[in-house]
Amino acid sequence: MMSVDRHRQITDAVRRAGQLSVAELAERTGTSEMTVRRDLELLAEQGLLERYRGGARSVLLRGEEPPFALRANDGVEVKQRIAAAVAEMVTDGEAVVIDAGTTCLAVARALARRRLTVMPLSLHATDALVGAPQLRLLMPGGEPRPGELALTGPLTEASLATLRFDTAIIGCCGLTAANGLTAYDLGDAAIKRAAIASAHRVIAVTEAAKLSRTALALVAPASALDAVVTTDDAPDEEVDALTSLGVAVRRV
Repeated sequence: MMSVDRHRQITDAVRRAGQLSVAELAERTGTSEMTVRRDLELLAEQGLLERYRGGARSVLLRGEEPPFALRANDGVEVKQRIAAAVAEMVTDGEAVVIDAGTTCLAVARALARRRLTVMPLSLHATDALVGAPQLRLLMPGGEPRPGELALTGPLTEASLATLRFDTAIIGCCGLTAANGLTAYDLGDAAIKRAAIASAHRVIAVTEAAKLSRTALALVAPASALDAVVTTDDAPDEEVDALTSLGVAVRRV
């Protein structure tokens, strides 16, 4: 098993169980206890779990967003497929605002060589776009959230309020036809709302698992979205429900 896959399996197992011993994790991953101990030390340094003598416990409460460092290595190829599909939907010359999050980061990378005006809402996406030869980069103000590096606060909201974009590309923590687009963090939800309000067209990007999930903070009703780009395993009933609200759903 690759170390990235093993780390993901360990983190998921600890999160589901609350805590697990080194011996239990070694059995689940099919590796030695020595390897598991090294993995736990590394994952604890990254803030993905809490180490104790003989095992590890979860640092995430139910309903909390997994850390960026964990999500960044999860489903990379899937996010690249979503990003490629979104890039096909954006026309050269557009002004685009790109939300924070790992899927939106993949979109930023896919758009980096396009002739566009782009405002990224995270420092991760800014790093992917800075120096792009044809791209005009606009930077909002704001305070970056630790780890996530999403820009939040009144300065970010004020920057969005003064501009009008052709397209907003929005990530989500949960999306259903009944409960709308939702986020774990209240500050993040406020920025997503401001980005949606500033744009003529709104495209939400998400893997299929989030189409059956609802997080704490309401961002917008599903009807506020023009399109959703998701994966080909998205549940038909949720896709049909979104389509009935006038949302174009593209599965890749």
